[in-house]
Amino acid sequence: MKSKLLKTSLWIAGGAGLGLSYYFFVGCNSGGCPITSDPWISGGYGGLVGLLMSRT
Repeated sequence: MKSKLLKTSLWIAGGAGLGLSYYFFVGCNSGGCPITSDPWISGGYGGLVGLLMSRT
């Protein structure tokens, strides 16, 4: 049980980290891109993708 929770947490943290990396390195400077113009949203979507990837 604990190992599954740890695995899921690591996937979420990794996804959030990748989302933030995408924001910082690719991002949208004009603010017109809803996902990549805010680091919280980019990290949130990355974490969500990480959660979905952990379920496979």
